[in-house]
Amino acid sequence: MNRASRGVLCVGLTALDVVHHLSGPPQWGYKQRSEGGELVAGGPAANASVTAARLLGSARLLTAIGLSPPAGAVHADLAAHRVQVLDLAPAGWSVPVASAFVDVRTGERTVVSPGALGAGGVSGEGYSFAGLLDGMRAVLLDGHHPALAARVAAEATAAEVPVLLDAGSWKDELDGVLPRVSVAACSADFRPPGQPRAGDDPLSVATVLHRRGVRTVLVTDGPRPVVWSTMDGERGSVGVPEVRAVDTLGAGDVFHGALAAALASRWGSITACAALAAEVAAARCATLGARAWLDSPEVSALAQRLRSRRPVAR
Repeated sequence: MNRASRGVLCVGLTALDVVHHLSGPPQWGYKQRSEGGELVAGGPAANASVTAARLLGSARLLTAIGLSPPAGAVHADLAAHRVQVLDLAPAGWSVPVASAFVDVRTGERTVVSPGALGAGGVSGEGYSFAGLLDGMRAVLLDGHHPALAARVAAEATAAEVPVLLDAGSWKDELDGVLPRVSVAACSADFRPPGQPRAGDDPLSVATVLHRRGVRTVLVTDGPRPVVWSTMDGERGSVGVPEVRAVDTLGAGDVFHGALAAALASRWGSITACAALAAEVAAARCATLGARAWLDSPEVSALAQRLRSRRPVAR
């Protein structure tokens, strides 16, 4: 990629998702027949990289997958979706396996996962970052593998590449990374210590992050408007397209991947970037299946718009 390209680097968790589509909530102590299922790469960074690759043509993923038996399906899925994997898994690493249950009547999902820290996490110590950011116009951190995230954030800041943080939940290990974050996209359940839930008081939470050095903060809350705030006092909200949700699994990851793609493409204001990301996430929610939404007419049209936009060289 050349310096005028619009690459996205995603850093963080990759898992194997075992997905079951159900016609109602699972019940403990019973056997239950599913409506269908999937075996796909999961994890916030992995899902975001698939999204960015669909919109821009390719993406880069710095993560840990390894060579355990479940890893084969993960590598195959990511390769099929044009994600370049930089695998930092040490010898003996087992890719985390998550179970996801999607209620096809409501689109609601439940996920059970050990996360990256459940497997010990990786720091990237001893790994050369030479060339890692070549052609990259945005870096997405999902908060997992925090030591690795801190190293990449420092490299991105030095290279003047904007850093987007997927702030799904507060992680003490990432407090020192916040001054390097250009945009923090918080879930409604994000809650800094001693503060309200972001969905209940988005601007108060934004103020906390601004004081820690984050320049722009967004708060997503399902079908409700995306609230945004900047360090210099600008505030606003972006409406979310109305759709009938049939599968919300990974919808937040999709939003973050699309937001990273918009930032990398210099799509425009934070309002414009958030609006595009909301459109992509809505298309994901309206389609059953972890990857089926990628070929929807809405996403194809958005990808064409992003790819046809001429990026400005540094």
